[in-house]
Amino acid sequence: MYPLRGRALARYLSYVTWQMAAGDVVLVTGYPSQLAREVCAEAIRSDDSTRVCALTPSRRLEKARAQLEKLPEGQRRRMVLIEGDASAIDLGLSGAELKSLALEVTRIHHCAGVLHSGIDRATAERANVGGAKEALEMASQCGRLESLVFHSTAFVSGDRTGIVREDELKEGQSFRSAIEETHARAEKLMRAAMTRLPIVVVRPTTVVGDSRTGDVDHLDGPYLLILLMVTSPPDLALPLPARGDAPLNLVPIDWVAQASVALGRDRRARGRTFHLADPRALTARGVFELVARALGRPPPWGSIPTGLAKAILRAPGLERLANSPRAFLETLTTPVTYDARGTDELLPSLGVAPCPRLETYVDRLVEHVKERGRHAVGPRQEDLSRDAEEPLG
Repeated sequence: MYPLRGRALARYLSYVTWQMAAGDVVLVTGYPSQLAREVCAEAIRSDDSTRVCALTPSRRLEKARAQLEKLPEGQRRRMVLIEGDASAIDLGLSGAELKSLALEVTRIHHCAGVLHSGIDRATAERANVGGAKEALEMASQCGRLESLVFHSTAFVSGDRTGIVREDELKEGQSFRSAIEETHARAEKLMRAAMTRLPIVVVRPTTVVGDSRTGDVDHLDGPYLLILLMVTSPPDLALPLPARGDAPLNLVPIDWVAQASVALGRDRRARGRTFHLADPRALTARGVFELVARALGRPPPWGSIPTGLAKAILRAPGLERLANSPRAFLETLTTPVTYDARGTDELLPSLGVAPCPRLETYVDRLVEHVKERGRHAVGPRQEDLSRDAEEPLG
């Protein structure tokens, strides 16, 4: 369906209410980012009465339409694109449009924001903090609101080490990037509003591609070393940056979406924060031993200093495919464990299986990277500043 504005939007929302009086109307921001796409698809797939309104910036409309066309027809008919801006006043909508939307929306998934390394501070500020403020303002106007799910990141813990609990936020940590800092500030806003709004905060750890297809929007984080393995001689045993003995907690994006949608529907989740993590996380070395095995090459051997690792990861063959390695290298050297007892308590009762083990889907992640490498041409990925609403967790 084409993006709706003005009277067309009001008519559609009236139709939704009349057709599906008992069902949810879910507003998802940040479409067509992979996270927003997965959340939209999961919301529709898991409940036949749900309708989804996907807020899409004008510069992303062409891609959004293309992604919408990939859905099965029955699901596509229950989803509409709304042209707007998640970090603009009133979501970039007119007063009448905002009022029509607020009258019908029962749930909000605020997926818009940035997690990419290399984003400048101004963009992070606008997308993460500004977007959170607008999501709260929208939520306050929704008379039928059941939940606002705020998609954050476990890395609001900054440089903390040891065990990080779900109910902790400000614990004296320092932030290693504007991404971490602005997400923490956005979470602070959400926490302050929990007494008046039904807010659920989800914090995934390092998000990788779809466990079923391997598909991923951006080759960031652990993909840097996967790319390095793919582009180096197959019989070369590469050393790891740093020792590789810290946990590298990976979660596939389809599971993140499934867990987030389920938590957003449960009243017990209101006013709480949930880590979305793999309870059986491998060390960094364990992760890349699996990747090496999937590539049929020798496992990583030894380690090199972080500074030298940064230089290697900036090699020309990787520069056009991936972003700054600094944030990823800091992840590899931070011994932190994300306690997820709240998540572990609720998800089984909601019919959500535990996070898939990396061993079960690593082949698909690797194959996707190989395919991307075969088709990569020209300069680096598109300017990240133009993708402020297309996050990868």
